[in-house]
Amino acid sequence: MSLFAKRRVSLRITLLVPNKILRFAQHDRDRVGAPACIWPVEDVVLLLMKAKPTSMRPATTKALGKCAVLGFGGQGAAIALNLRDSGCEVIIGLPTDSKSRRKARQAGFAVANVSRAVASAQTIVFAFPDHCHQNTFAKEIVDQLHPEQILVFLHGASVSFSLVAPPAEVDVVMLAPHGPGLSVREQFVAGNAEMSAFWAIHQDTSGKAKKRLMAFAKAIGISGRGKLFETTFDDEAVGDLFGEQTVLCGGLTELIHAGFTTLTEAGISADNAYLEVCYQLDLIVSLIKRFGIEGMYQRISVAAKYGSLKTGPKLIDAGVKKRMRAALKEIQSGAFARELSALTPVQLKKLEKDLKKMTSPEFEKAAKKFRESC
Repeated sequence: MSLFAKRRVSLRITLLVPNKILRFAQHDRDRVGAPACIWPVEDVVLLLMKAKPTSMRPATTKALGKCAVLGFGGQGAAIALNLRDSGCEVIIGLPTDSKSRRKARQAGFAVANVSRAVASAQTIVFAFPDHCHQNTFAKEIVDQLHPEQILVFLHGASVSFSLVAPPAEVDVVMLAPHGPGLSVREQFVAGNAEMSAFWAIHQDTSGKAKKRLMAFAKAIGISGRGKLFETTFDDEAVGDLFGEQTVLCGGLTELIHAGFTTLTEAGISADNAYLEVCYQLDLIVSLIKRFGIEGMYQRISVAAKYGSLKTGPKLIDAGVKKRMRAALKEIQSGAFARELSALTPVQLKKLEKDLKKMTSPEFEKAAKKFRESC
């Protein structure tokens, strides 16, 4: 059994960080009944990763000054840890009622409310959820901004769709990693410059925005040759939202689950169905990433090639592309961003409930079985 294979197995780890000893427990309370610090396994793994000695030059970290990372979720925690391991001074900005404050403190970071963190720093990293940007920027950020600061966005939507309006005296840039926070941290710790990202400059008041942005990219471990792709806030915002909705998340999961239920309703076992329509997906994606779609087809069986040509265009037909264009139009108009920004706590709770309808207990049971057998 692997270390993280069983959910109910107690996970106790002691981690040394500056002036702190972290103790983690995987379930709600420890053996003696005292409240435990609740950390998802991914967060524990992220924090346990020990980075190699930094190769950052003092001049590079000086370009960033003190860094305020707003948010301490997966991406925020990874970026904060990488910045600190690169020699940068880091403060975490969080609302006073945020559950992440305890995590950030136990990870050895100074924590302040958002407005204080922003006022004290030169580099401001927007690592909190996009749907909160508009309200938080207006209430806690904009009045604390001052000349020589640089605002770093991880996604272009808030600026592109005018949900936030940074003042003219600050630099505004974007670095959008092509992977989740755990991957950003893993690559940094391993000393691999394999993580890629989009970058863009929206506002260069200081004349040093690109230099500062590249220093930030290097500090979080994204500096490999050919790994930084220039774009614009507008193109990244539209492309990212469209990709998530129609292909990577919304479209893909619907396709997978539809294939799964079609097989199980025809009498195929759930395990078999899962293995056929989902488990092997990463192998096909890997082939496409390495060799392109044409190269992938050159490396699969004749049956798979012929079946793809015969059936694929019937499933993903002109009607699908028409609906994709409609989704793209909604994104480009800003309607989706405004709708996202207006979500209430009640609607967010309903969102989590509705997402469960996009899968089924049978699928999740099969997924868990093969996940834990790896």
